Amino acid sequence: MRTHLLFIAALSPAVLLAQTSASPAAPRPITFLDRQYQRDIGSPTPSPDGKWLLYTLSTPDWNQARRQTDIYLVSVKDGLASTKQMTFTKDKNETSPRWSRDGKFFVFLSNRDAPASGAGGATGGGSGGGNATSQNQIYIMRPDGGEARKITDAKEGVSTLAFSKDSKWLVYRSGKSDEEQLYALPVVGIDSAKPVQLTHQTAGVGLWKWSPDAKRIYFVTADTLDKDEKLRMEKKFNVAIRNMATPLSSLWAFDVDTRKATRLTRDTSITVTDFNISDDGKWIGYHGTSANRYNRNITEQDLYSDLYLLETATGNIERLTNNTEVGESDLEFSPDSKWIAFSAPDDMTQYSMTNDRVYLRRVDDKGGQLRKLGGQFDGDVTIGFWSKEGKTIYFNEGIKATNQLMALDIDKNAVRQVSNVSAVLNVNQDDDSRLLLLNYADPRSPSTVFTVATVEQVPARASWRQLTDANPQVRGFALGDEEEISWKSTDGKTVGGILIKPVGYKAGARYPLIVAIHGGPAAADVLGFNGGYGAQTYAGAGYAVLMPNYRGSTNYGEKHKTEIVGNYFQKGYEDIMTGVDHLIAQGIVDSTKMGVLGWSAGGHWSNWILTHTTRFKAISTGAGTSNWISMYAESDVQRNRQFYLGNKLPYDDFDAYWNQSPLKYIKNAKTPTMIHVVEGDPRVPRPQSEELFMALKRLGVPTEMYVYPGNTHGIPDPRNQLVKSVAEMAWMDYWVRGSGKKFAWRDVLKTLDPEGSVATTTSTSN
Repeated sequence: MRTHLLFIAALSPAVLLAQTSASPAAPRPITFLDRQYQRDIGSPTPSPDGKWLLYTLSTPDWNQARRQTDIYLVSVKDGLASTKQMTFTKDKNETSPRWSRDGKFFVFLSNRDAPASGAGGATGGGSGGGNATSQNQIYIMRPDGGEARKITDAKEGVSTLAFSKDSKWLVYRSGKSDEEQLYALPVVGIDSAKPVQLTHQTAGVGLWKWSPDAKRIYFVTADTLDKDEKLRMEKKFNVAIRNMATPLSSLWAFDVDTRKATRLTRDTSITVTDFNISDDGKWIGYHGTSANRYNRNITEQDLYSDLYLLETATGNIERLTNNTEVGESDLEFSPDSKWIAFSAPDDMTQYSMTNDRVYLRRVDDKGGQLRKLGGQFDGDVTIGFWSKEGKTIYFNEGIKATNQLMALDIDKNAVRQVSNVSAVLNVNQDDDSRLLLLNYADPRSPSTVFTVATVEQVPARASWRQLTDANPQVRGFALGDEEEISWKSTDGKTVGGILIKPVGYKAGARYPLIVAIHGGPAAADVLGFNGGYGAQTYAGAGYAVLMPNYRGSTNYGEKHKTEIVGNYFQKGYEDIMTGVDHLIAQGIVDSTKMGVLGWSAGGHWSNWILTHTTRFKAISTGAGTSNWISMYAESDVQRNRQFYLGNKLPYDDFDAYWNQSPLKYIKNAKTPTMIHVVEGDPRVPRPQSEELFMALKRLGVPTEMYVYPGNTHGIPDPRNQLVKSVAEMAWMDYWVRGSGKKFAWRDVLKTLDPEGSVATTTSTSN
């Protein structure tokens, strides 16, 4: 599958200035602001012959709170030294590069001719800069340089675009929201050609793809368009209706020669959400999600979705799965189009957290038995890309505190580990050129793109060729040594995690400790660059940092992941506390100077720690639950919480939910606690933090609550991301180290005024 990746590193203006000075600056610790001054690489796009790579580089402007994105070109053969910047706009953006099929030119989207007010987006966004697609037009450029030329002037702008594989057409989507249509430009004479409107759908075109033979365009569109719904929003009758009934969507085909659109699916019990096309164009696999509004318009709608297989020549449709509360991946086709495969839980009879397996069958074996593969591997087996002959499926998977490339041998039904790095590695293959792109990061190297000639050479690091180096300044940061560690938990189980030692660590000295607890909980901390909520900044300030992969985490096997089911907190709590004890016994940590922080599930465990021990001097909890009973109904996710808490509805067993709620034990709380939450967080809603804050206030426990604007589970804007990090560290310094200094707004305001002219009046939290 074609994968568009986002690679992130850090950038500091101070370091950039140092790089241009006569003598290099001495290494310095990384700051939270360095994380905001990061440049991002995105949209890696190989040429059809695999000889060149286009990508976007997004550069932040911290003072203006926006990003600016340009396109770069690098030779796959010559690597990093051949890098060439292709666009040079200062306050506009170039995104979504696409090669012509002959590789002689490429096109991209840009808002460079849009009004100045539309330039840029909030710093910290993706490579597109956060701009409205209504400002984007298509531009054409040759890889050997020259000025870019605009080839569209769409009133509502352009959103998505793709060349046909026969090199004849460039098709793009444009139009008002929910009314977008497809338009075509002939490749011959594209500079002066006028677009031709292809589709005339009432409800507009959603997801769309070219057929391999370029004779058809397949697309998803809503069956109806509710004009009153659009009008009421325009007229400010904008009440939000929970799980509102919305039109179903169907799969259609547009014939390029006859210019006729034909509806392919008509099942009113489902709505089509996504689809893949086999390389020979004879088959389409798609997801059909339940038409029930309460199963469909929810975050967990994939649990009520099944897979279907459509034969393009006849229109015949076969339902491949038929289950409830089981989610399957997209349907994938082998390179020769003879096999279909998808990944889904080992147990497909009911909701579970069993490891994912690959299910395989010949595409033409209608009604045939699906073969389950990968059952002997204690991890998730998924589908990344196939070997050319279709005998091996490659995928990326977490192995303890690392991420590796894995291989599933189809004939032998065996999984083997291909790479072996003490790092984070993700390998993907471009569909057309079959170019392999490696995204690599380790504790001292931010995410970087490499390539390698063959998958067999992936284990040999010397064979990799570097293609990007977005942020070389990180080599000037003083970083703490980072390593994977393990220890025995209370029940004798071996638990793993990551330890970052303070910068300048000296054996025999004891240091203050920060326990940084990851979210999920089905996730894991890995040996990447500056993980754990910016843990290297704490290391630079003299803290040791423990990032525990407690029970409930992934990467350590199914039992490790699911052992918290029915008793959510206890084993994970014991894992974290024994990890702390291990570092104290090692002589690394000062047991009188320890703090805990976490977000989401990390906030859940922080709240449990708050109500079950007084060993820590400070806690900072973000988006954490306090009351599972109220949380169940408030959140946009229910099914996994129900499973974790005993697999009964709260209305059938309130005690199970209440007994596992930190609020039940709130009178045990003594530790000064800072609380962070986003105003409209759908996942762990604000009331959970309000319940905790009110209780701590009434009990006289020192507390602060910061509410950030937004409607996301994470803090969406960079200004407030910095506030959270800086205020959180000030909280730790004050209570853990006794610094005597609390957070002052000047600590963040001064980042916008390097000349120091910010007013000297400061305010502190009390």
